[in-house]
Amino acid sequence: MKVNLYNQKGEVVGDVELNSRIFEVKPNEHLLAEAVRIQLSNSRQGTSNTKTRAEVRGGGRKPWKQKGTGRARAGSTRSPIWRKGGVTFGPRANQNWTLKINKKAKTKALFMSLSDKAKDKALVVIEQIALEKGKTKEFVKVLTDLNTAFKTAAKKQLLVLPRAEASLVRSTKNLQGIKTILANSLNLVDVLTADRMLVLKDSLPVIEKVYLKNAKLKNQNEK
Repeated sequence: MKVNLYNQKGEVVGDVELNSRIFEVKPNEHLLAEAVRIQLSNSRQGTSNTKTRAEVRGGGRKPWKQKGTGRARAGSTRSPIWRKGGVTFGPRANQNWTLKINKKAKTKALFMSLSDKAKDKALVVIEQIALEKGKTKEFVKVLTDLNTAFKTAAKKQLLVLPRAEASLVRSTKNLQGIKTILANSLNLVDVLTADRMLVLKDSLPVIEKVYLKNAKLKNQNEK
């Protein structure tokens, strides 16, 4: 698949060939949904925690004597049926939310999301982005030029870098709707939620090297 190659002003300066094993994979909605569910589950921190009756402070003394008061028996004011008492079967911080997914299935789901972006022309390959001072206003000018060239403004954009570039990361830090990510650290959720992917040309060989190394996926067009 050939796509246009743009400069940072949004002008077409050539074209680039996208690897069909990555950017022309047929979608499988069930696999995509499963991969998203697993990634979101694995990203949970599990910090929610409730106290049991043994952990709630107080309640050491018996509220009233066992017999003769006409009231129900009670041994502690921190019983779960009492106000300010412990919680029964509440969330605990030691709960494990980790789920497993086959490595090839995870990679294939990522390829499907990239293929969908390429098909919908939401994947833009840029030759390079050079900023003189690495200022936010410089990157805003780049985004403005690109939005003008494509005649649409994307709310959420994902900038894929071939390597860590401090000036680019710094220039996007205070901008809403733009996220930077390294080409060797792509993840399914970020790709799917982005309205537009801005991929630097040098990121393409990095993606091929990292994700095709162990994938061994057949070209879908050869079937």
